[in-house]
Amino acid sequence: MAGIGSKAAAAPLEQLAGLLDGDLAWLVGGAIRDALLGRPHPDYDVAVRGDAERLARALARAGRGFVFALSDAWGSWRVSARDRSWQLDLTPLTAPDLAGDLRRRDLTINAIAQPLRLGMSVGAETLIDPFGGVADLRAKRLRAVSDQSFAVDPLRVLRLARLEAELGGGFVPEPGAVALAQAAAPGLDGVAPERILTELLRLLCSDAAVAGIERLRELDALAVVLPELVAERGLAQSVYHNLDVYDHTLAALQHAIDLERDLASVFGASADRLGRFLAQPLANELTRAQALRLGVLLHDIAKPLTRGVAAEGRVTFFAHDREGAALVTSILTRLRAAAKLTSHVAALARHHLRLGFLVHERPLSRRQVYDYLHVCEPVGVDVTVLGIADRVATGGKGAESAIAAHLDLAAAMIGPALDYAEMPPQAPIRGDELAAALGVPPGPVLGPLLAELTAAAYAGQIAAGDRQALVAYAREWLDRQDKPATER
Repeated sequence: MAGIGSKAAAAPLEQLAGLLDGDLAWLVGGAIRDALLGRPHPDYDVAVRGDAERLARALARAGRGFVFALSDAWGSWRVSARDRSWQLDLTPLTAPDLAGDLRRRDLTINAIAQPLRLGMSVGAETLIDPFGGVADLRAKRLRAVSDQSFAVDPLRVLRLARLEAELGGGFVPEPGAVALAQAAAPGLDGVAPERILTELLRLLCSDAAVAGIERLRELDALAVVLPELVAERGLAQSVYHNLDVYDHTLAALQHAIDLERDLASVFGASADRLGRFLAQPLANELTRAQALRLGVLLHDIAKPLTRGVAAEGRVTFFAHDREGAALVTSILTRLRAAAKLTSHVAALARHHLRLGFLVHERPLSRRQVYDYLHVCEPVGVDVTVLGIADRVATGGKGAESAIAAHLDLAAAMIGPALDYAEMPPQAPIRGDELAAALGVPPGPVLGPLLAELTAAAYAGQIAAGDRQALVAYAREWLDRQDKPATER
């Protein structure tokens, strides 16, 4: 099946065509659009006149994939490859005929169909294109199929911005689509949070994520789905910033995207290792690098809540890191993100200032390095990268020297951060062994004591393999805890 992704990815379409047995089916939407654009698209939408469940289960058996009901309302079923190389959604026609089904879709470029049959390939001579989608593709025009395109499903407002960001290359919504999307945006308040999150994350993963966020704001959609971000607009910062909080956030996001593409510019010989780390899957089908983009977008989210002005006129945002972690948790819980993604992004907000506080203490001792990585665990690597995007996006008083110093420290920190993430330091002695050597009963004191021994061993203050020195250090540490603070 030429023209639709790789040969392996197209195999399920060929298999499905062989299973129709009198049913009629059409490939529709994104797979055709992207094939005509020469882009891979291993996610297929198929409209069927017949039993979608039967076909889905038969395809799952033939392709040895997974199958499950996708939507009770639409009768949709999804089949996906075990190796995630493709997925295929089967949906019964939403109208009495194919033309009516296509009329109910969002954009003309997604309302193109092709009969499913063995040996098919995408070509203009076999396409069903009642609304001029092929011409709109050539013109790079995002045009609504009908006046109801967005009203029937307000999620399409987000999809419009996401598609513009993903397609890039000059694709723009035509004015009529923009007006229809703006009118439908308030309806996003009634859309399932999971669907909203999926679109937001896909937009953030695109190369043009910053322009996509701005498009959402222009469509009045951002005020509905992320009002906390819109609250940053116009919020002036201190003299160390040349942008308001919102524009700073978008600038930081762009810097994060640029840094993803050229890690070596900051991290030198550690770049490849860092790239592999950031490519690891995290949650909600995001890699760590993609989750980092979400962290950058939300890192200053509590500044509108914490802004103050000191007596001398200095603008402050005290505790916006701590309050930001709580607000991120609230936002991502509202959007029903996975618990792992929520805690990860909240930790990025909580710790995004820490490395900057250490810039003036360079060179750092091994103990300072440990303390930073320990308190930031498990996001020490990620937040070190985030801090660079945040710092480079300042641009205010003394920005050039502050940025240079921060980049220098981050580059020095990334190796230890990767080491720590890949093999976290362990206590150099077992708790029961230590309790016996000290002659103390196991109890709550052992936790802080083992933590101190771990830190001291990492810093080289004691030899991890010297049991006698470990016990002696532990005894001295316990003695100090028993003294008043003024005598320690």
